[in-house]
Amino acid sequence: MTALIVVGIIVVVLVIAIASMYNGLVKLRNNRENAFANIDVQLKQRYDLVPQLVNTVKGYATHEKETLDKVTSARAAAMNATTVDEKVAADKALSGALAGLRVSLEAYPELKANENFLQLQNELADIENKLSAARRFFNSATREFNNACEVFPSNIIAGMFNFKRAPMYEATESRETLNKAPEVRF
Repeated sequence: MTALIVVGIIVVVLVIAIASMYNGLVKLRNNRENAFANIDVQLKQRYDLVPQLVNTVKGYATHEKETLDKVTSARAAAMNATTVDEKVAADKALSGALAGLRVSLEAYPELKANENFLQLQNELADIENKLSAARRFFNSATREFNNACEVFPSNIIAGMFNFKRAPMYEATESRETLNKAPEVRF
């Protein structure tokens, strides 16, 4: 009788431990998804701002059509992306196109003094900063989720319920570019 009670207690403790680990994994997965939703919000703001920026620049830089077309195409692709991986790839393409736009703007000092352009540029810089923070939070949430999926004993529960390691949000530039000091010219 006593052995039966001890076995019953052990079974109850194991069920509670498994349920607790499972719930923890679900919370971490949901936290990661919420973190990506925050990135989505910032990306939507960026997508809404890009046409205004492009139209302002078009007035000054009509012969830079290829650069503007790349930005517009990248924005359209980003807005049509549906999965997390597609959105990450589209965001990388848009970031690259926007970087090209910033470089081509160096040739137009009168545009850089335009009040509307300055306001749009400041808004875009603000959104880029918020996106950067949201990406860091997403990677932090992903790291926590991945750790829970890989450490013992929650890795056993993760395997049983098909929780898998999730990808981080990677930088759009190559390591070589990131390690290079920015060039400042006056």
